[in-house]
Amino acid sequence: MWVCELHFDCYQETQLAEAEPAIRQFIDALRYNGQIVGREFPTAMHADGLTARVVCPEQDSLHARYHSRQVALAISNLHHVGLTSPKVTLKGQDLNSDTTDACSARPWQLLYTTYLHSCSPLRCGEHLAPVPLYQIPAVANGDFKQVLKWQEDWEACDQLQMNGSILEHAAVSEISEPESRISQRGRKLAKHIESLTAIPTFYYLYRVGGDSLSAEQARPCPSCGQPWRLSEPLHEVFDFKCEPCRLISNLSWDFKD
Repeated sequence: MWVCELHFDCYQETQLAEAEPAIRQFIDALRYNGQIVGREFPTAMHADGLTARVVCPEQDSLHARYHSRQVALAISNLHHVGLTSPKVTLKGQDLNSDTTDACSARPWQLLYTTYLHSCSPLRCGEHLAPVPLYQIPAVANGDFKQVLKWQEDWEACDQLQMNGSILEHAAVSEISEPESRISQRGRKLAKHIESLTAIPTFYYLYRVGGDSLSAEQARPCPSCGQPWRLSEPLHEVFDFKCEPCRLISNLSWDFKD
C-alpha cells in the first residue's frame, strides 16, 4: 500500500461549507471504487487550498483510468464549488499495510477479512494478498460499495466477538454460519464476483469453539456435508476448503497450534 497526499487548490472564492462536503464526496467515491482503503482520511485547510492524506493499493491507484462514474461526478462537483482536481503526491510505502497482490492471473481468489484489516477483502488464493477492487468489473451501480459494506459488517462482528463483552455469540454466529445474513450476502457477492471475473471465488467462514481436536478435524462442510479438510494448512490460516460450495475455513482457533 502507498501513502498519497491530495492537494485541492481553490481557483475561485470558495466557502468551507461547500468545499468540505465536496471533498468528502470525492473521497467516499474513491473509497467505494477501491482506489483508496481505510476509513479515516485526515484533511487539513491551508492558505492556498486543502490537503487530504489517503492510502492506496498501488502507486497509480488514483489514475483516471480507474475512475468510476461516481468518482467522475465527484470531480465535477469539486470544480463546481471552486476546487481543482487534486494534485497527487506519492509520499511513500505504508509500512503498516498489507502488500498488494502482484499476480497477473489468479487461479482462485476469496473474500476474506478480519477486524484488523482495512485493505481490499478480495484476496489472491495463492498468496492471500489483497486484490485492488478496481481491477475487476464493478459489482453493482458502477462501484464496490456493496462489497465494502459487507466488509464493514463482518469486521464489526469480528470486533465484537474478539472483545467478548457484548453480543459475542450472535457475532460469532454471523461470521461462522453459512446461512447467516452476513454469510448469505458475502456468498452472493463471491458468486457474483466469480461470474464477473471467471475466477473461482471462495467465501471464508470463521471457526471457533468445538468439542475436541479430533471432532474439529473430522467436521464436514457445513453446507453440503461432504469432507473438505485439506491435507496441509493453507497460508497458516485455512484448513478446510469445499470446491463445490466455494467455502473455505479454519480449524477452530481453540485447537490451532
